[in-house]
Amino acid sequence: MALTSDQLAARIAHDIPRGAYVNLGIGQPTKIADHLTPELGVILHTENGMLGMGPAAKGDDIDADLTNAGKVPVTELPGAAYFHHADSFAMMRGGHLDVCVLGAFQVSAHGDLANWHTGEPDAIPAVGGAMDLAIGAKKVYVMMTLFDKAGRPKLVPECTYPLTGVGCVSRVYTDHAIFDITSNGLVVRETFGTDPDELRHHLDPIIAFENTTETSDVVRG
Repeated sequence: MALTSDQLAARIAHDIPRGAYVNLGIGQPTKIADHLTPELGVILHTENGMLGMGPAAKGDDIDADLTNAGKVPVTELPGAAYFHHADSFAMMRGGHLDVCVLGAFQVSAHGDLANWHTGEPDAIPAVGGAMDLAIGAKKVYVMMTLFDKAGRPKLVPECTYPLTGVGCVSRVYTDHAIFDITSNGLVVRETFGTDPDELRHHLDPIIAFENTTETSDVVRG
Protein backbone atom coordinates (compact mmCIF):
# COMPACT_ATOMS: atom_id res chain seq x y z
CA MET A 1 0.00 0.00 0.00
CA ALA A 2 1.09 3.57 -0.66
CA LEU A 3 1.91 5.49 2.53
CA THR A 4 -0.46 7.95 4.15
CA SER A 5 0.87 11.43 4.88
CA ASP A 6 1.31 10.49 8.55
CA GLN A 7 3.22 7.32 7.65
CA LEU A 8 5.42 9.27 5.26
CA ALA A 9 6.06 11.90 7.94
CA ALA A 10 7.22 9.14 10.30
CA ARG A 11 9.49 7.74 7.58
CA ILE A 12 11.11 11.14 7.02
CA ALA A 13 11.55 11.67 10.76
CA HIS A 14 13.49 8.39 10.84
CA ASP A 15 16.03 9.84 8.36
CA ILE A 16 16.66 13.16 10.10
CA PRO A 17 20.12 13.10 11.75
CA ARG A 18 20.46 13.35 15.50
CA GLY A 19 21.03 16.88 16.74
CA ALA A 20 20.15 18.45 13.39
CA TYR A 21 18.69 21.94 13.03
CA VAL A 22 15.61 21.48 10.86
CA ASN A 23 12.90 23.61 9.26
CA LEU A 24 9.58 21.96 8.36
CA GLY A 25 7.68 23.65 5.55
CA ILE A 26 4.03 24.64 5.69
CA GLY A 27 1.51 21.85 5.12
CA GLN A 28 2.28 18.14 5.27
CA PRO A 29 5.93 18.53 6.42
CA THR A 30 4.75 19.96 9.76
CA LYS A 31 3.48 16.46 10.65
CA ILE A 32 7.11 15.32 10.96
CA ALA A 33 7.36 17.16 14.29
CA ASP A 34 4.91 14.67 15.81
CA HIS A 35 7.31 11.79 15.05
CA LEU A 36 10.56 13.23 16.42
CA THR A 37 11.43 11.85 19.85
CA PRO A 38 13.24 14.03 22.42
CA GLU A 39 16.27 11.71 22.57
CA LEU A 40 17.06 12.55 18.93
CA GLY A 41 17.95 16.10 19.98
CA VAL A 42 16.55 17.54 16.74
CA ILE A 43 15.98 21.31 17.03
CA LEU A 44 13.10 22.59 14.93
CA HIS A 45 13.22 26.09 13.49
CA THR A 46 10.24 28.03 12.20
CA GLU A 47 10.70 31.16 10.10
CA ASN A 48 8.23 33.20 12.13
CA GLY A 49 10.86 33.30 14.86
CA MET A 50 11.35 30.21 17.03
CA LEU A 51 13.91 27.53 17.78
CA GLY A 52 12.97 24.48 19.82
CA MET A 53 9.48 23.93 18.44
CA GLY A 54 7.74 20.78 19.61
CA PRO A 55 4.82 18.73 18.23
CA ALA A 56 1.46 20.23 17.35
CA ALA A 57 -0.48 21.54 20.35
CA LYS A 58 -3.76 19.92 21.31
CA GLY A 59 -6.47 20.63 23.85
CA ASP A 60 -5.31 22.68 26.81
CA ASP A 61 -1.81 23.00 25.33
CA ILE A 62 -3.04 25.29 22.55
CA ASP A 63 -1.76 28.86 22.84
CA ALA A 64 -3.00 31.21 20.13
CA ASP A 65 0.28 33.16 20.39
CA LEU A 66 2.43 30.08 19.83
CA THR A 67 2.20 28.87 16.23
CA ASN A 68 4.42 27.69 13.42
CA ALA A 69 4.75 29.53 10.11
CA GLY A 70 1.54 27.89 8.89
CA LYS A 71 -0.39 29.33 11.86
CA VAL A 72 -0.81 25.86 13.37
CA PRO A 73 -0.63 25.87 17.21
CA VAL A 74 2.55 24.15 18.42
CA THR A 75 4.27 23.32 21.68
CA GLU A 76 7.66 24.47 22.88
CA LEU A 77 10.45 22.23 24.13
CA PRO A 78 12.80 23.02 27.05
CA GLY A 79 15.31 25.67 25.96
CA ALA A 80 13.07 27.09 23.21
CA ALA A 81 14.01 30.57 22.02
CA TYR A 82 12.13 33.36 20.25
CA PHE A 83 13.55 36.09 18.01
CA HIS A 84 12.79 38.66 15.36
CA HIS A 85 11.53 37.54 11.97
CA ALA A 86 14.61 39.10 10.33
CA ASP A 87 16.94 37.09 12.58
CA SER A 88 15.06 33.93 11.64
CA PHE A 89 15.61 34.59 7.93
CA ALA A 90 19.28 35.35 8.60
CA MET A 91 19.58 31.85 10.04
CA MET A 92 17.95 30.41 6.92
CA ARG A 93 20.02 32.40 4.45
CA GLY A 94 23.25 31.98 6.38
CA GLY A 95 23.46 28.20 6.00
CA HIS A 96 22.70 27.43 9.65
CA LEU A 97 20.01 24.83 8.97
CA ASP A 98 21.07 21.24 8.38
CA VAL A 99 17.82 20.09 6.75
CA CYS A 100 14.59 21.60 5.51
CA VAL A 101 11.58 19.59 4.37
CA LEU A 102 9.32 21.32 1.85
CA GLY A 103 6.21 20.44 -0.09
CA ALA A 104 6.23 20.76 -3.88
CA PHE A 105 4.09 21.07 -6.99
CA GLN A 106 6.95 19.69 -9.08
CA VAL A 107 10.54 18.48 -8.69
CA SER A 108 12.76 17.98 -11.72
CA ALA A 109 15.16 15.12 -12.31
CA HIS A 110 17.95 17.68 -11.77
CA GLY A 111 16.69 18.75 -8.35
CA ASP A 112 14.91 21.94 -9.40
CA LEU A 113 12.03 22.83 -7.09
CA ALA A 114 8.68 24.44 -7.91
CA ASN A 115 6.47 24.92 -4.88
CA TRP A 116 5.20 28.50 -4.68
CA HIS A 117 2.97 28.98 -7.73
CA THR A 118 1.31 26.82 -10.39
CA GLY A 119 1.39 29.65 -12.92
CA GLU A 120 -2.39 29.61 -13.30
CA PRO A 121 -3.95 33.10 -13.62
CA ASP A 122 -6.27 32.57 -10.62
CA ALA A 123 -3.72 30.76 -8.43
CA ILE A 124 -2.67 32.48 -5.21
CA PRO A 125 1.13 32.66 -4.93
CA ALA A 126 2.61 31.51 -1.62
CA VAL A 127 6.32 32.28 -1.52
CA GLY A 128 6.84 32.48 2.23
CA GLY A 129 10.37 31.43 3.18
CA ALA A 130 10.64 28.62 0.62
CA MET A 131 13.15 30.38 -1.63
CA ASP A 132 15.39 31.22 1.32
CA LEU A 133 15.19 27.68 2.66
CA ALA A 134 15.80 26.08 -0.72
CA ILE A 135 19.14 27.84 -1.15
CA GLY A 136 20.14 28.18 2.49
CA ALA A 137 19.64 24.73 4.02
CA LYS A 138 22.47 22.21 3.70
CA LYS A 139 20.02 19.51 2.58
CA VAL A 140 16.60 20.01 1.03
CA TYR A 141 14.09 17.18 1.28
CA VAL A 142 10.73 17.27 -0.47
CA MET A 143 7.60 15.61 0.87
CA MET A 144 4.85 15.24 -1.73
CA THR A 145 2.50 12.83 -3.45
CA LEU A 146 4.08 11.26 -6.54
CA PHE A 147 1.03 12.13 -8.67
CA ASP A 148 -1.22 15.17 -8.74
CA LYS A 149 -5.03 15.06 -8.61
CA ALA A 150 -5.15 14.51 -12.37
CA GLY A 151 -2.81 11.51 -12.10
CA ARG A 152 0.18 13.33 -13.61
CA PRO A 153 3.64 12.71 -12.11
CA LYS A 154 4.98 15.57 -10.02
CA LEU A 155 8.50 14.22 -10.56
CA VAL A 156 9.34 15.56 -14.01
CA PRO A 157 12.26 15.95 -16.45
CA GLU A 158 11.93 19.76 -16.29
CA CYS A 159 9.65 21.89 -14.12
CA THR A 160 6.90 23.72 -16.00
CA TYR A 161 5.83 25.78 -12.98
CA PRO A 162 7.75 28.87 -11.75
CA LEU A 163 10.89 27.77 -9.92
CA THR A 164 11.57 28.19 -6.23
CA GLY A 165 15.19 27.03 -6.49
CA VAL A 166 17.55 25.47 -9.03
CA GLY A 167 19.29 22.16 -8.32
CA CYS A 168 18.53 22.46 -4.62
CA VAL A 169 16.64 19.23 -3.82
CA SER A 170 18.67 16.28 -2.56
CA ARG A 171 15.92 13.77 -1.76
CA VAL A 172 12.23 13.34 -2.63
CA TYR A 173 9.86 11.46 -0.33
CA THR A 174 6.57 10.42 -1.92
CA ASP A 175 3.69 8.14 -1.00
CA HIS A 176 4.93 5.53 -3.53
CA ALA A 177 8.74 5.79 -3.35
CA ILE A 178 11.79 7.65 -2.08
CA PHE A 179 14.20 9.10 -4.64
CA ASP A 180 17.72 10.46 -4.18
CA ILE A 181 18.83 13.11 -6.65
CA THR A 182 22.45 12.49 -7.63
CA SER A 183 24.83 13.67 -10.34
CA ASN A 184 24.02 10.43 -12.19
CA GLY A 185 20.24 10.83 -12.01
CA LEU A 186 17.45 9.84 -9.63
CA VAL A 187 18.13 6.78 -7.50
CA VAL A 188 15.10 4.85 -6.27
CA ARG A 189 15.93 4.14 -2.63
CA GLU A 190 12.72 2.56 -1.41
CA THR A 191 9.22 1.79 -2.68
CA PHE A 192 5.85 1.52 -0.92
CA GLY A 193 3.14 -0.72 -2.34
CA THR A 194 4.82 -0.71 -5.73
CA ASP A 195 8.11 -1.74 -7.35
CA PRO A 196 10.52 -0.25 -9.89
CA ASP A 197 8.67 -1.97 -12.76
CA GLU A 198 5.43 -0.26 -11.77
CA LEU A 199 7.24 3.05 -11.47
CA ARG A 200 8.57 2.51 -14.99
CA HIS A 201 5.05 1.98 -16.25
CA HIS A 202 3.85 5.28 -14.79
CA LEU A 203 6.96 7.40 -15.32
CA ASP A 204 8.45 6.02 -18.54
CA PRO A 205 6.49 8.40 -20.77
CA ILE A 206 8.47 11.28 -19.27
CA ILE A 207 11.49 9.74 -17.53
CA ALA A 208 13.71 6.86 -18.60
CA PHE A 209 14.98 4.34 -16.05
CA GLU A 210 18.38 2.69 -16.13
CA ASN A 211 19.32 -0.24 -13.87
CA THR A 212 22.58 0.37 -12.01
CA THR A 213 22.62 -2.23 -9.21
CA GLU A 214 20.54 -5.16 -8.05
CA THR A 215 18.73 -3.01 -5.50
CA SER A 216 18.37 0.43 -7.02
CA ASP A 217 17.42 2.11 -10.27
CA VAL A 218 18.63 5.41 -11.67
CA VAL A 219 16.21 7.72 -13.38
CA ARG A 220 17.53 10.18 -15.93
CA GLY A 221 15.56 13.12 -17.25
